[in-house]
Amino acid sequence: MSTKKSSLVIVYHRQPYEEAVEDGKVVFRPNRSPNGIVPTLKSFFQRTEPGAGAWVAWKHAQPGEAFERVVHIDDVNGGYTVSRLPLTPEEVESFYHVTSKEALWPVLHSFPWLFSYDNVDWDTFRSVNRKFAEAAAAQAEDDAVIWIHDYNLWLVPAYLRQLKPKAKIAFFHHTPFPAADVFNILPWRQEILESLLACDLVGFHIPRYARNFAELARALGGAEIAETVPVDAGFGAMGQALSEPDMPVKLRVGGRTVALDSAPVGTDAALIRSVVEKPASRAIQREIREGLGDRRLIMAVGRTDYTKGMIEAMEGFERLLERRPELIGQVKLVVTSVRAAASMKVYDDTQRNIEATVGRINGRFSKLDWTPVVLFSNSTPFETLLSYYHAADICLTTPLRDGLNLVAKEYVAAKAGTPGALVLSEFAGCAVELPDALLTNPYSKRNLDRALDEALDMPAAEAAERMRRMEAAVQRCDIACWADHVFAEFGKIGFSATEKRAAA
Repeated sequence: MSTKKSSLVIVYHRQPYEEAVEDGKVVFRPNRSPNGIVPTLKSFFQRTEPGAGAWVAWKHAQPGEAFERVVHIDDVNGGYTVSRLPLTPEEVESFYHVTSKEALWPVLHSFPWLFSYDNVDWDTFRSVNRKFAEAAAAQAEDDAVIWIHDYNLWLVPAYLRQLKPKAKIAFFHHTPFPAADVFNILPWRQEILESLLACDLVGFHIPRYARNFAELARALGGAEIAETVPVDAGFGAMGQALSEPDMPVKLRVGGRTVALDSAPVGTDAALIRSVVEKPASRAIQREIREGLGDRRLIMAVGRTDYTKGMIEAMEGFERLLERRPELIGQVKLVVTSVRAAASMKVYDDTQRNIEATVGRINGRFSKLDWTPVVLFSNSTPFETLLSYYHAADICLTTPLRDGLNLVAKEYVAAKAGTPGALVLSEFAGCAVELPDALLTNPYSKRNLDRALDEALDMPAAEAAERMRRMEAAVQRCDIACWADHVFAEFGKIGFSATEKRAAA
């Protein structure tokens, strides 16, 4: 095993492959879906000097379990190392299922009444974050960029600043970042903020979240907002729930400068279109349409999570059948709701509520030859899901709060220029990029009903023009665009790996 240090270290809780055992040997397979955040992050290694990238993740392990801690991976992204951090089942339960999901997640999504403090072991959260920092430091060159992902690793920057004082530390939030009065519910707010202010760069999907963080840093940490810039026109018109006219891009605190950035993650629009156009996908699409006949198809896709608004979407469909009985037998709702985390009561309750709502709607409205709602609770293959998107007349995406929501972008890309309507919550981060969606407030029944009616009744010419503009936006801000933007921000804080790659 090479002892070469890395110029770019990505720190994320998930491993960048699927681990399996074949003939008694451990093998590492590419992720089943070529789309999503893990393949996107791995693609960053294509821009570094060959072999100069590293990834730090956890691996479930029993105390004392023997396995290779650092492995080398060769794939389409070039060679890189993966440092697997052993966490016991007890550590995973405390750090991830309890502290991250029961305490931090509801506050981040502005559901403070669901915040649970009683079972939190903050010392374990600190310990796990320290282990991630130590593993990253062991892989990094002294002046490397160490890029940390998401809220469950909030304390890693502070530990890294001690271990690697010359490193460039970047952080990206995949979740929303709430207003200060909500964030301050967390008893560990000061410790979290001080850790994030140890970064050189803190990134978010959209300007609103960067603004919320800057105001928190100013009020709680004494930071000075040193520079503010107008928001790019591509982030939507004024008047939306998450729109901002300008955003802070530089903080000064304790003699240091912290850069702020907003860059919504894109989807691989070209890949999605190529998959949709494959003969095998075309066959699936024909089968779907033949099964529907003249009926119209509505899709609602997301994880089983109370933030995703699945109940609100289904109840909106139920009200549609109540107020427009002529649609009974003429529309079908396909719901894909995959569990976000196992063995957590809050998600178990959400799943039961989803199943009960499906049962109620089907019990009220089903006919011998028509069932109004079909529920898929298991993961759907990527190609199959894209075929459903392509066939769907409407995508109903109504999270109560969401950092971004790639489902909406994937639906637009999968339509591949064909007609369709996107009903989108204005509280999804991507709403600021897609003003041509039918934006709705999922907290308002009347507002959601209005959006569904508009989607069903929209003239074909208007639907086609809206979809054309949304498709252009999704293609313009795809994953390659996001990577270009992020590397440009890395360059501003002193990262030169792109130059090394060019010279290699």
